[in-house]
Amino acid sequence: MKIESPNLTKANHFDIANDALLKPAALDTSVLQGILGDIMSHQVDYADLYFQYSRSESWGLEEGQVKSGNFSIDQGVGVRAVSGEKTAFAYSDDINLPALKAAAIATKSIASLGSEQTGKSIVKRQASQLYLPQDPIASLNADAKVKLLERLEQFARKIDPRVTQVMASLAGEYEVVMVARSDGVMAADVRPLVRISVQVIAEHNGRREQGSSGGGGRFDYNYFSDEVLQDYAQRAVHQALINLDARPAPAGSMTVVLGPGWPGILLHEAIGHGLEGDFNRKGSSAFSNMIGQQVAAKGITIVDDGTLIDRRGSLTLDDEGNPTSRTVLIENGILRGYLQDSLNARLMGMPLTGNARRESYAHIPMPRMTNTYMLNGDKDPAEIIKSVKQGLYAANFGGGQVDITSGKFVFSAAEAYMIEDGKITYPVRGATLIGNGPDVLKRVSMIGNDMSLDSGVGTCGKEGQSVPVGVGQPTLKIDGLTVGGTV
Repeated sequence: MKIESPNLTKANHFDIANDALLKPAALDTSVLQGILGDIMSHQVDYADLYFQYSRSESWGLEEGQVKSGNFSIDQGVGVRAVSGEKTAFAYSDDINLPALKAAAIATKSIASLGSEQTGKSIVKRQASQLYLPQDPIASLNADAKVKLLERLEQFARKIDPRVTQVMASLAGEYEVVMVARSDGVMAADVRPLVRISVQVIAEHNGRREQGSSGGGGRFDYNYFSDEVLQDYAQRAVHQALINLDARPAPAGSMTVVLGPGWPGILLHEAIGHGLEGDFNRKGSSAFSNMIGQQVAAKGITIVDDGTLIDRRGSLTLDDEGNPTSRTVLIENGILRGYLQDSLNARLMGMPLTGNARRESYAHIPMPRMTNTYMLNGDKDPAEIIKSVKQGLYAANFGGGQVDITSGKFVFSAAEAYMIEDGKITYPVRGATLIGNGPDVLKRVSMIGNDMSLDSGVGTCGKEGQSVPVGVGQPTLKIDGLTVGGTV
């Protein structure tokens, strides 16, 4: 199936979704409402149909040559019925009436026969447009995409002769979704997404270290100007060269200063997941039953905001067709709420926040983060560093693990430095941060005024599903955090 790039000045999400998803299968809104009415004739609380068409590609360049490439097209429909706490779900990678009917029959197994349901009047839900309904894959031809990666590689190699290897990758996705619900609401969204990454290896005196950088968002490949590419290259090379000179990190309890931006991934993992509605409804989160209580140091305010323009974690509509929102989770240290999809909001008697997300039509939605970040404090970052007698400055993070129930986490620092007598001195390698999310929130003693968001590289995993997200924070001083080092 071929979909032409839309005219952005006239594009309508419903028209695009109808042309991509319903028309090829000779489906229309009345057919969809008939399917939903049939499901609702059994005693279920809610039902929805989630249609999706996606095209994605990836390019990988190494040593000046394209070493990998991938292009895929996928489409399908997920059918869901909810009764109380029970969910029945079926999906098909064929979009046609027989497949819809078969999936609908499968979902009715969770409820007994009820009264006949009449069709609901259809309401097409509109929301503020956060990104253009453009196809990033069509924004450059194949030669231009290769040249984009070649320029990124050349920028990195020119920075320092110690750079011996450069790997660059480019990825894009064009996704069209439509949601039809048993309450008569219909919603559609057209979601572009791009990302570029660069990894470098630097060598000196027999030692090899690596550095990485990149970014992206909900726009097309034309965002990646030479200025943007040079910035990514500079950051990756800087990290690799810093690590060439790094000394083994010390271990023990010490003051830790987290840099702004991407280090917010620690908040996302160690705290954000614990604020998702499903974990709290089941009582398995460290934050369960704590709304209105002091869970963090005063001055800490954390929000989840899916409405930021062009951001990787933003969505015009969530995967249940509800507008995303700016949700205050923690305000001045007080827990104010959780992230909710419709099922958990209903069962908990709490407001819907528009945080239902799913990886694809083949997955059920669940409450997930979008762009999660801490707001600014009032301290100058230099003042924070100056206040530390002996400690660690973590400028960038690599991987990490967290236990949702306890909040315990382990994170590795990809770029870190020692702080001595109020000054950043030498870089260290092998530093890991070990702690407990709720406990760390209470150990924050200074909050910077330099909040920034990450560059657009985050992907979050939960129960086998991956979705794009954003993180951010200002510079933070944390007292008495355990650092696992190499000495």
